Amino acid sequence: MFTPLEKVYPVRKRSSLTGFTKKIRELRKKKKISQETLARLAGVSLNTIVKIESGESRHPTIQTMAGIAEALGISLDELIKKK
Repeated sequence: MFTPLEKVYPVRKRSSLTGFTKKIRELRKKKKISQETLARLAGVSLNTIVKIESGESRHPTIQTMAGIAEALGISLDELIKKK
């Protein structure tokens, strides 16, 4: 008998990133900056910001997260901790 693929390679549900992506989007909108501006300030591509906010990017690098946090004026810890 074979082990189901999802047990071997567990798939993260998109909702598991909701807190992180929602926080970035909310902070960005609160600061009234566009995705393009956030990308420039964070030193990442617009595509990276779009993918993170949409939940498509499941594993942003620590450097990317740190850049986004700095651009939003918060610590990395504040950005990634749960409410």
